[in-house]
Amino acid sequence: MKRAAPWAARNADVAIALTLAIVVGVLGIMPDEIFGAEGDVIQRQLVTASTLVILALVATALLRDRARQAPVEKTITSGALAELPVRLERLEEIETLAHSTRKALDSLQLVRVLGSKHEIAQCHAEARRDTTRWSFKGGTGTYLRAVTLPLCVAAARRDKRHLTVRIEVIDPSDEEVCETYAHYRRSLSDVPDGTGERWTTDRARKESYATILAAFWHRQRYGLLDIAVGLSSTMTTFRWDMSSTRLIMTVEDPNMAMTALADTFYYENCYTELRLSFEQARRVPLEMYKKVPLSDEPTIEEVQELFERIGMPLPKSYNGHDVVDIARKALRAVDPYREPRPAIPQQDGA
Repeated sequence: MKRAAPWAARNADVAIALTLAIVVGVLGIMPDEIFGAEGDVIQRQLVTASTLVILALVATALLRDRARQAPVEKTITSGALAELPVRLERLEEIETLAHSTRKALDSLQLVRVLGSKHEIAQCHAEARRDTTRWSFKGGTGTYLRAVTLPLCVAAARRDKRHLTVRIEVIDPSDEEVCETYAHYRRSLSDVPDGTGERWTTDRARKESYATILAAFWHRQRYGLLDIAVGLSSTMTTFRWDMSSTRLIMTVEDPNMAMTALADTFYYENCYTELRLSFEQARRVPLEMYKKVPLSDEPTIEEVQELFERIGMPLPKSYNGHDVVDIARKALRAVDPYREPRPAIPQQDGA
């Protein structure tokens, strides 16, 4: 009763109609004799009157509900529904803003750090896959000769597609920059690297000469290779490798590198940096690749004549052994990032 009383107070008309309906139902099933001699007539009159009252109360309740709903409907139709197109337009603007924000955040993720040799090697493999261009800037290009250039050229030849390569290394004819580079490498580690050699000024010069020789050798053997080499008089502590899909920056630590995907802020700015740096480097005249044909195994005379014809004669102190060493480094370069091996002891005068 305590719970029913508040409800009956708020809905008096409905409560009365319900009560009358119960009374009419009771009167309808009561015997006629209870109402006296004219019980049948009296019973019908009571039922009819009560029914009319119930209908009136129901109609009153319906009118009251409609009166209560009218302001709500008016508010909905004139307020929320009227503003719906504007709100939908704002929602579309918010979605556009969220998409732009997500794209900006992706671009702000400048680089991803690679923390192992395996990750770096895998990243290089992904960068080489189906690339149509490669740009390199670094010291002497040892890894480029050992892995990157041969594999990129082989993939391009297999797919019969064009390949553009831009290489910038230190100038082998500039003894000062070669000594600076060798000193820097020795200061980080004085033990042999993955090639089994220590860094000296002579090695830095030969490695750079070998990169030039390798560029000519590959250009002569693949007609769809557009390759250019620039020589820098300054060294860099970074090595940039850039393909169509990603940038990889390595340092002397073989277990540390950074990478950035194409179309990101960092990638685009590094692309501009490499292009401008290459334009300022001294250009090797690779357009003369037809002037001095190189054998599959270049001879000493072929290598010497090549460097003479391009205006970069080898040092007069170089003998046949030195020229063979340059050719070996050019075409059979050892991956410098493999596990170091001990240097081979040499006898005096060897």
